[in-house]
Amino acid sequence: MPDEPAAATVQPDFDAVRTEFALPAEFPADVLAEAARAAADDTPTAGPGRRDATDVELVTIDPPGSKDLDQAVGIVAHGDGFRVYYAIADVAAVVAPGGVLDDEVRRRGQTVYLPDGAVPLHPPVLSEGAASLLPDGPRPAVLWTIDLDAGGERTAVTVERALVRSRAQLDYGGVQAELSAGRPLPAAIALLPTVGRLRRELAVARGAIELELPEQEVVPDGAGGWTVRARERVDVDTWNAEISLLTGTAAASLMLDAGTGVLRTLPAPDADAVEALRATAAALGVDWPADVTPACFLAGLPLDTPHALALRRAATTLLRGAGYAAFDGLDAPPPDDPGHGGIGAAYAHVTAPLRRLVDRYGTEVCLAVAAGEPVPGWVRAALPGLPAMMAASDTVAGKVDRACVDRTEAALLVDRLDERVEVIVLREEPGEVYLLDPPVVARCHGELRLGERITARLTVAEPATGRVEFTAE
Repeated sequence: MPDEPAAATVQPDFDAVRTEFALPAEFPADVLAEAARAAADDTPTAGPGRRDATDVELVTIDPPGSKDLDQAVGIVAHGDGFRVYYAIADVAAVVAPGGVLDDEVRRRGQTVYLPDGAVPLHPPVLSEGAASLLPDGPRPAVLWTIDLDAGGERTAVTVERALVRSRAQLDYGGVQAELSAGRPLPAAIALLPTVGRLRRELAVARGAIELELPEQEVVPDGAGGWTVRARERVDVDTWNAEISLLTGTAAASLMLDAGTGVLRTLPAPDADAVEALRATAAALGVDWPADVTPACFLAGLPLDTPHALALRRAATTLLRGAGYAAFDGLDAPPPDDPGHGGIGAAYAHVTAPLRRLVDRYGTEVCLAVAAGEPVPGWVRAALPGLPAMMAASDTVAGKVDRACVDRTEAALLVDRLDERVEVIVLREEPGEVYLLDPPVVARCHGELRLGERITARLTVAEPATGRVEFTAE
């Protein structure tokens, strides 16, 4: 018998997504020229006022293949507690305020990621080269030094411009594999599991809401096409995120004390939303003691049972109203509620300046406050416009990510129309279900009962729009 033809690979049209959302195709020539000049200028490395911290053991931990490395981490024992070093790419050292590069970056707002390539915030000569914390020699950085007590609580913070040297470029999976095999981690992160666990425990105790819903991502299928998978978040990823959150909360404290800055805000869960979630838990037969907070309740749920998935999806109502709040003195005071309900504390973006515009400004505020100096005028002038600018770019980035996932899901399922499959009901009204393989979240029509496994028929799969729908049997 002749060999059967190989199945066609799935090829979603990501260029159509770029066109739909008017993403910039390339940087203008004058912007690239300014970036090239900045990359060739060694002033940030040799300039005065920059601490030589190349003796500090630091490594980066990112997804495999990343080149835009914003952060490098190192943790050491310090007295009865710990000292956390967090080096952040010093973007303000290579982007001159008011230049054509700065204007272009302000138009973009943030890096927008698509499966077949990013639309970067900064030209790659900077974001993947001169400004990235690659392990190929000394790099200018903004170095946060944060002391913790034995329980992981913050006791002291300093932030300064420095010269640093990353010892290695690591990825989450590789570090997790070393840990799982019982092999020692690099010296810079030998204490990351200890500090990461402590910080996570403190986060839950202060009310941080972590949904831990399956996160869909589009990845190569190994045959030249694309597929969707549920991203597995390993412990190392969670612990590293806690170091970033630690830094962001330290930054927010500096800003609030000084009365100048820009916060990432999210209202705390309101009482009605919490009561609605409690009612959902009761309807599903999941015990939720009256004295247990939403944060502790969600942290104790399993990750993959039908009822837990439905409850985690229902808990998204606890986290609504995210935004940014800029403030600078009496005419623009800090918000009445400066907190972030998902984190359980006031929080500011400062750890990803290569990929997000607002971080550069937040970092400059913190540097000035820590040094007892005035906040630069170019930073103050930009603060009022940052919330709207970042909200707009957040919206575009979120829609682009969703469109890429949706269109890949539809392309994977288009040949399975009318097939009957098992799904988990995530919502009753409007109906929403979760298909496990491939991991797809989609609308579902018919009578549904929350948290149940049901059989549904695939009725719509449109690769051009990303529309996928099921009908309950």
